[in-house]
Amino acid sequence: MKYINAKDLLPDALVKELQRYIQGGYLYVPTDQTQQKRWGEVSGYRQELQQRNRKIMEEYRKGVSMDCLAEKYCLSVYAIRKIIYRK
Repeated sequence: MKYINAKDLLPDALVKELQRYIQGGYLYVPTDQTQQKRWGEVSGYRQELQQRNRKIMEEYRKGVSMDCLAEKYCLSVYAIRKIIYRK
């Protein structure tokens, strides 16, 4: 995490108010939970996994065994089973 000088970001009045509570220290400002994105949404990895899981389901429905799917997708048979039986 990169630190930002409050004077470079916030209005002077807010900096002065914050200085009443803390001076020269570090202050963590948590994210607003209503605006926080879920894991993988920013990078797009969540969508990639969903597409991969759909392919696994399609192949399984077409008769490909769990062992073959596990080898093809570099996953354990247990992981393939979780993907298939999740839906």
